[in-house]
Amino acid sequence: MILAILTLFTALAISAVAAYYSIIGLIAIFSAAVIPIAVMGVVLELGKLVTASWLYHYWRRVPNLLKSYLISAVVILMFITSMGIFGFLSKAHIEQTTISGDKSLEIVAVESQIVRHKKDIERAEFSLSLLDDALKKYTELGAVTKGLNARKDQEVERNELNESIQSATDKIATLSQKKYDLKKQQLQIESEVGPIKYIAELIYGESTQSVLEDAVRWVIIIIVFVFDPLAVLLLISANITLKEERKRRRTKVTRTRRRKQKQEETAWERKLKEKKENQGGLTKVIHENNGMKAEYYELKE
Repeated sequence: MILAILTLFTALAISAVAAYYSIIGLIAIFSAAVIPIAVMGVVLELGKLVTASWLYHYWRRVPNLLKSYLISAVVILMFITSMGIFGFLSKAHIEQTTISGDKSLEIVAVESQIVRHKKDIERAEFSLSLLDDALKKYTELGAVTKGLNARKDQEVERNELNESIQSATDKIATLSQKKYDLKKQQLQIESEVGPIKYIAELIYGESTQSVLEDAVRWVIIIIVFVFDPLAVLLLISANITLKEERKRRRTKVTRTRRRKQKQEETAWERKLKEKKENQGGLTKVIHENNGMKAEYYELKE
């Protein structure tokens, strides 16, 4: 009995979850009529389960035409539920992809900016080295005064170059932190799609974006294929188990009743005492039981 109740509870639980997913998926398709779609989904799901149970109990007594229609109705309702579940899971996957997205393009853009700022630093440092070489020549010629004057003339240009180097360095530090954050998010995304990525690589031999989408679609189809049909079949299985349990209990009660009757008859026979006396052409039979006596006569054969 516990197995029957557990089977029934599991069937109803799976059916309830399937109905919930299906209603959300259908609402996503027909978003202009939220409440009517929800009411329709609940009523149709309930009708599907009742129809499946009713067909099982009255299978031999149902006319073929009615039986065919009810079977087709159950199958079509299962298809509608599965379609809603497919819509729900697809919507969830699209929302996740939209929110998280692939960060690889952003990482490439940040890296290109870092390379550009590094080149700016290299150019500024090269310009500073040219200025230093010009001053070095004055020193080699012994024109120290001219060298100092030239140094003052270069002051503005040197400051601009140093500021350019400092600004590029700060930008590189900021972009490096941004790159680190993007890579961290990318690793999190890869960990979320890791299982489906391995499935895609196992089946297709690669894990590009289009292949991942195909793999996700097939996973959803597999889930849909076993979701609502499992609920209906488990409901029928629960009916079979409950029917067998009722039959077993009736058989047990019948056997107990017969055993009790037999025990009572045997006890009566043990308590009954019988005596016979010959009186001419008749036989007198005397039965005694708990102080009670019964007499009657039988003809001799």
